[in-house]
Amino acid sequence: MANGLLDATAIRELANQLDLRPSKQRGQNFVTDANTVRRIVAASGVTDDDVVLEVGPGLGSLTLGLLQAARRVIAIEIDDRLATQLPRTVAARLPDRVEALTVIHADALRVGDLTVPPTAVVANLPYNVAVPVLLHLLATFDSWSRGLVMVQAEVADRLAAKPGSKAYGVPSVKVAWYATASRAGSVSPTVFWPVPNVESGLVAIQRRAQPETKATRAQVFTVVDAAFGQRRKMLRSALAGLAGSSTAASAAIAAAGLDPQIRGEMLDIYDFARLAENIFSA
Repeated sequence: MANGLLDATAIRELANQLDLRPSKQRGQNFVTDANTVRRIVAASGVTDDDVVLEVGPGLGSLTLGLLQAARRVIAIEIDDRLATQLPRTVAARLPDRVEALTVIHADALRVGDLTVPPTAVVANLPYNVAVPVLLHLLATFDSWSRGLVMVQAEVADRLAAKPGSKAYGVPSVKVAWYATASRAGSVSPTVFWPVPNVESGLVAIQRRAQPETKATRAQVFTVVDAAFGQRRKMLRSALAGLAGSSTAASAAIAAAGLDPQIRGEMLDIYDFARLAENIFSA
């Protein structure tokens, strides 16, 4: 295909060569539309100064687009056949960019070190592990400052949700510890093979300074999990177990400048940080 990008025919041919059947377990849905790839790369804002980290490159649709825009692409792929095939696909379609690609054959959730620090993350994240992978990348590699990820539309809504909205929950708050997240568009199911039964959403990530707090990230996240573990309960009830009693929880909530009768879904990451300070300093 023109410009080295893959189309639906090329995707099927590659899959046949590899005797590949997309795995639901690994959330494999491959982009078959070159225009969608161009749109994602453009929306990511990647330039030739960037080292891009991609998770789940699959058959290489997005990888090829990124290699045309970025200085280097580091692709983490868990599937044996796909990890082996990706450099071959790049060699066949973008031979002058082979040296700009690094493929790491591993589970992204277990990768803790990269030889070249990434400056951006752009990925079509596997549906079933999108949130854990994103949180892992944010926690583990602090060199990247911005990103664009494609996830299931419902997950996109959760990642970008603000306090008080229906979609707001644990993923919203934990991502907010590291960055701001915002919806950056939708992607039709028809551009994937196999065609999923849900729409996908693009989420733009912009890293910012973490909240200033005496509490550790682990402590703040423990409070977040407790607050949303019993979402319909008032905060003092949801945190009673963590604080030791409802009375102790109420005292910690009041000390954080919050109403003990409020629910966790109304709090932002800074509220949770203050809460954790008061609960764990008691």
